[in-house]
Amino acid sequence: MLIAFSVAPSGGGSDSVGEIVAEAVRVVRESGLPHETTSMFTTIEAETWDEGMEVVKRAVAAVQARAPRVSLVLKADIRPGHTGQLSAKVERINQALEG
Repeated sequence: MLIAFSVAPSGGGSDSVGEIVAEAVRVVRESGLPHETTSMFTTIEAETWDEGMEVVKRAVAAVQARAPRVSLVLKADIRPGHTGQLSAKVERINQALEG
């Protein structure tokens, strides 16, 4: 399954949230799961719902430790039996564009 999520602090009085968001990304990187971080979302690939949501939960907790309020946006592609979809989905699009 792929889980794309964005976790951000709010109520801190500054427009710059990069330093705090980096704490959530650190959790993702330390999880060992395949992942990709873009300007808007971090996407992880997990074998199970529990495995993926545990990483999301820890990422939220990392931001919550430094902010009075946290916003979470989450989208999941739940497709049992498929792995490597973090890159395979993009490869299929690129092939379609070339063909």
